[in-house]
Amino acid sequence: MAKTLVLLLLLVLILLASKPAKSQRDELFYDGFDGAATNVTLNGGAVIEHKGIIRLTNDTLRVIGHAFHSTPIKFKNSSTDTKVFSFSTAFAFAINPQYPKLGGHGFAFTISRSKVLPGAYPSQYMGLLNPNNIGNMSNHLFAVEFDTVQDFEFVDINDNHVGINLNNMVSNKSVEATFFIDGSKNNKQDLNLKSGKVIQAWVDYDSTMNQLEVRLSPTSTKPSSPILSYQVDLSPILQDSMYVGFSSSTGLLKSWHYILGWSFKINGEAKTLSLETLPSLSSPNNTKKALILGLSLSAAIVTLAAIGLALFYLIRKMKNADVIEAWELNVGPHRFPYKELKQATRGFKDKNLIGFGGFGRVYKGVIPKTNTEIAVKRISHESKQGWQEFVSEIATIGRLRHRNLVQLLGWCRRRNDLLLVYDFMQNGSLDKHLFDEAREILRWEQRFKIIKGVALGLVYLHEEWEQTVIHRDVKAGNVLLDAEMNGRLGDFGLAKLYEHGSNPTTTRVVGTLGYLAPELTKTGKPTTSSDVFAFGAVLLEVVCGRRPIEPKALPEELVLVDWVWERWRVGAVLGVVDNKLGGVFDEVEALLVLKLGLLCSNESPEKRPSMRQVVRYLDGEVELPAVEDVFDGKKVGGVATVVVGGVEDFVHSYPTSSIFDRANTWSSAGDDVEGGSASSLSLSGGR
Repeated sequence: MAKTLVLLLLLVLILLASKPAKSQRDELFYDGFDGAATNVTLNGGAVIEHKGIIRLTNDTLRVIGHAFHSTPIKFKNSSTDTKVFSFSTAFAFAINPQYPKLGGHGFAFTISRSKVLPGAYPSQYMGLLNPNNIGNMSNHLFAVEFDTVQDFEFVDINDNHVGINLNNMVSNKSVEATFFIDGSKNNKQDLNLKSGKVIQAWVDYDSTMNQLEVRLSPTSTKPSSPILSYQVDLSPILQDSMYVGFSSSTGLLKSWHYILGWSFKINGEAKTLSLETLPSLSSPNNTKKALILGLSLSAAIVTLAAIGLALFYLIRKMKNADVIEAWELNVGPHRFPYKELKQATRGFKDKNLIGFGGFGRVYKGVIPKTNTEIAVKRISHESKQGWQEFVSEIATIGRLRHRNLVQLLGWCRRRNDLLLVYDFMQNGSLDKHLFDEAREILRWEQRFKIIKGVALGLVYLHEEWEQTVIHRDVKAGNVLLDAEMNGRLGDFGLAKLYEHGSNPTTTRVVGTLGYLAPELTKTGKPTTSSDVFAFGAVLLEVVCGRRPIEPKALPEELVLVDWVWERWRVGAVLGVVDNKLGGVFDEVEALLVLKLGLLCSNESPEKRPSMRQVVRYLDGEVELPAVEDVFDGKKVGGVATVVVGGVEDFVHSYPTSSIFDRANTWSSAGDDVEGGSASSLSLSGGR
């Protein structure tokens, strides 16, 4: 008898061991999150509202919100198992942006190694990754994004899409948000993710077929046909145990992301949620309207004396209030309240001043709510350009998104002042490191990384954005360095935008002496090639540690490009490398950059490489042509065609951005607007 019991016990143990994932809780079901029975860990801005709804984000800008099941789920039998389990999930969500037409970034269903996702960025990164770990296989991150902003850096198809992301913010596959009615593939309907209405999503993965499917519907019925189907083996992505949940963030505009219910199951189909039984969703805007109505009714019963005091208070307050005209309401990026920027910069005090120029001053600031460091450029009111046109241009530039561009975060208008808010660059501008007494000498590896980053930023401006953007003031002073010493191109005050393939019509020559392409004084028309010429000057600056024009140099070394060309011609070009490097640099890379700097400085625009070619040269994908084959005699750009009155005028006017008319008469950048800001304004703490 005892022997029989032992055998039965062994049989039970074997059967239990043969069923995967049954030693864990492999099924979750929440038809609301009531707190006591909720095994969900919240991070960042995420909270559970009193109705039992998870709100991932709040009123704070650039906030991250995470909501993950508190304990990890087993996706494999063991760490040595190569095959991942099948899984299925269904969840009800709603996205309610402050401005529905503009959106405000979305959220993602996420499977991750961690429920905290340390180092993740907000905005377009959705609290998932950051610029330094995008695409890394070691991320072990699976996400299905429901995105309401079209980010060109991540090749988004539109501002209302669903995408599958594997270790990356660039979706492996994405489709427009739609759903099928009555299970018919021929009856597809559009679905607006940012409508504020409740939507149910289903994500199903069949590990046997390596098939991933995503479905959407505004109802409680699961469609028979998916809107997104992707063939993929998730075994390399998912580890033995992973956390499941949701990640979201806001950017420059407020947006609220809600999860009303959630089911999840390993090796089976997750239960579909009944939307009618879930907690009801109240819009933040409706709450505000109710509050305003209540205050209005209360004000109606206030005594005449109290009304008089209130009017007196309002009159005083209106003197310092932001004036918002109707046309400004639909302009992005984010419009900051003047009071918030005044508080961030401590009243625009001189000790917060980090730069100045012909159009105003730049102050360092810290947004109190988020502890975000910013740079605030305060532009004076003498601008000849109309406010509406000026802000419309800002709205366009503010949509640029690239890791090697300084981000325009927002703006503010108060009376005759325009304030532009940018990312603060902790390590100052490149020229401070190259030419001033910096605390730390830039190593060669850092210099090479910086120029590659700026080159990528220019490729984005010239070719990858929806319009061609010509910067017109590329120089070391406008290359800013972030905390990781990445080069970011900033100051788009002189930039011009054109449709791809169109012919620029601008006839005013703007930019900084020493970086101006020689053809500009003849045609007055900026091109991508004139940006390449300026980038060539930056390349030579980085290698030589000298400005394009060096007043204190010997006569034969006055103009940097001429000096480098002469040293190249006589076979002694490595002698121009910055002495501050102490001889510690990669000779092959230094020769590559010097050669490329000369090629970009060709006086013939058609012989200069495009920025796309420049990147390929720097990456070693393509071999550079011989300098002698490209130049017919001595045809580097030089400065002779730009200078009026000789070299002395050129040297004295060099440090400031400059504007020429067709007669080549020079004037300070502060004397004309032509794009809106002086390029000498820094967005960093300098050195």
